[in-house]
Amino acid sequence: MDGGIRYRDLDRNGTLTPYEDWRLSPRERAADLVDRMTLTEKVGQLLVANAFNNAPYGEPATGYAVDALGGLMRDSGITHFNSTLALPPADLGRANNAVQEMAEEGRLGIPVVFATDPRHHQASTVGAGVAPGGFSTWPEPPGLAALNDIETTQRFAETVRKDLRATGISLLLGPQVDLSTEPRWPRNNGTLGEDVARAASLAETLVAGLQGSTHGVEQSGVATVVKHFAGYSAGKDGWDAHHRYGRFASLDEDEFEQHLRPFEAAFRANPSSVMPAYTIAEGLVVDGQPVDPVGAAYSKVLMTNLLRGRYAFDGVILSDWAITSDCGEICRNGFPEGQRPTFEGMSTAWGVEDLTQPERFALAMDVGVDQFGGVMDPAPLLEAVHAGLIAEERIDEAVTRVLMRTFSLGLFEAPFVDPENAVRRAGTAEDHAAGVTAQARAMVRLEDDGTVPLLAPGTKVFTYGVDAEAARQANVEVVKDPADAQVAIMRLQAPYERLHPQYFFGAMQHEGSLAFPEDHPGLQALQQLPDGLPAIIDVYLDRPAILAPLREKSSLLLADFGASDAALFSVLTGREKATGSLPFELPRSMEAVEAQRSGAPADSVAPLYPLGFRLEDRK
Repeated sequence: MDGGIRYRDLDRNGTLTPYEDWRLSPRERAADLVDRMTLTEKVGQLLVANAFNNAPYGEPATGYAVDALGGLMRDSGITHFNSTLALPPADLGRANNAVQEMAEEGRLGIPVVFATDPRHHQASTVGAGVAPGGFSTWPEPPGLAALNDIETTQRFAETVRKDLRATGISLLLGPQVDLSTEPRWPRNNGTLGEDVARAASLAETLVAGLQGSTHGVEQSGVATVVKHFAGYSAGKDGWDAHHRYGRFASLDEDEFEQHLRPFEAAFRANPSSVMPAYTIAEGLVVDGQPVDPVGAAYSKVLMTNLLRGRYAFDGVILSDWAITSDCGEICRNGFPEGQRPTFEGMSTAWGVEDLTQPERFALAMDVGVDQFGGVMDPAPLLEAVHAGLIAEERIDEAVTRVLMRTFSLGLFEAPFVDPENAVRRAGTAEDHAAGVTAQARAMVRLEDDGTVPLLAPGTKVFTYGVDAEAARQANVEVVKDPADAQVAIMRLQAPYERLHPQYFFGAMQHEGSLAFPEDHPGLQALQQLPDGLPAIIDVYLDRPAILAPLREKSSLLLADFGASDAALFSVLTGREKATGSLPFELPRSMEAVEAQRSGAPADSVAPLYPLGFRLEDRK
């Protein structure tokens, strides 16, 4: 208490220091705090480190490796951590509180900002999503686009905001507003589809709902990192730029302007942060200027002229992970055959591989980047400052932006969460029900010959790819022999190939052909069904698939974008109706896919199902 003002004495000097005064603006408080910081403390603010868990990679963790995180805070001034910890809400809140307690002991008491990839979807892939723990699960972003319902999107964003803040997470590495123009691209399931107008509208809604207003992030909001600026999804030949073989994007100036439209809409809601793309946009010209042949975070045309210039973005530019790391033998050629790929040797320093690490930091900051993702060691950035490659005034500018975001979030006043409140607020039964409803409604009816009525209680069903317990919960009888069934229910996913198994992400991502091979187990199971048995087929579309073989065999053909068995049965029993329309076109053949342009939306020849299709629209 100072003069009747209640405050947190973060520097423990017994007086109300200006940066502790909640009555001042975030800019005023940040300016005061920057003046009190050492260079090491400033540089620490510019790094988002990976929050180590207390278990080896791939094994269940019960919390963070607190000693390791404490060392990074104490020795390097790092207070931003990317969390992959998936726990029930109360346990996640306790784990985050434990780290905040260590941060409180720091010289200036700067709180931790916990970041996360999306956590509220059915699927989770390392580097793109985190398992939901106890949170409700909703359709993936293409499903939100399939619904194209502003109220549902708002409800989703508000649920994410409520859940994350209740458990101590305040920075979301999203939304991903890349336009889904290259169907082979492995990250289509994170996009809002390829309908430019639809994606733009939903992008603005998501940013506003997550942050709590259209004027910037509120104290109860989650700071957004809109990504990936821009053209990332136009990966040449469908490859992803997490690895060197996928470092190029292929799009022309007109196509690039369409990729910018969802970002323009997101900017209307004033996102706190933007993440640049990994890709090198080959031969791209923007506003008459050739784009530098480097990853977007190193491009003066994209960062300085376009993002800071045309769009006047003054928030934090946060790099994607590993852009300053050295690209050695593993980065260039993958792991030796027979060796399990890991994060070792990861780099995304495309176009600047021959620079030193300090030079990479300097170039990125020179064009506008403020903060660097996945960096655990501040030494190269400090070296760049000491060598005169980066002026300390530029460091101060970046730190001010970062701290303004932290002050806006209210973390200097309230860094801790109440674990019991997290139980009451996060992952509620109501939220879980709303998520399942959205999953069901986002499904798209592609074919229906009218022979399959709604499933009545006791209907005998043969299932493939369906959990038997979910079927029983739907009051239908599961039979082992399809000859005894009244209907077959089959769940498949879009086909894929593993073409780069020697690379960490290549070993996990779905690449290559979108066509079902003849020896596909699901296709073979479908062909072995007895003649005359009606077949309900639901296909999970993490990428646009070529569904011609299923079209002929299905009585009812559905597409989903991340839906549980419970969601499917809610449609099949009539509790919910599939009302979605396709957020991207489904091509007719791989020849059509290979002939289209990676950067142009909905441009394949005679698609089997066009963009926006739903069965009611067929003539």
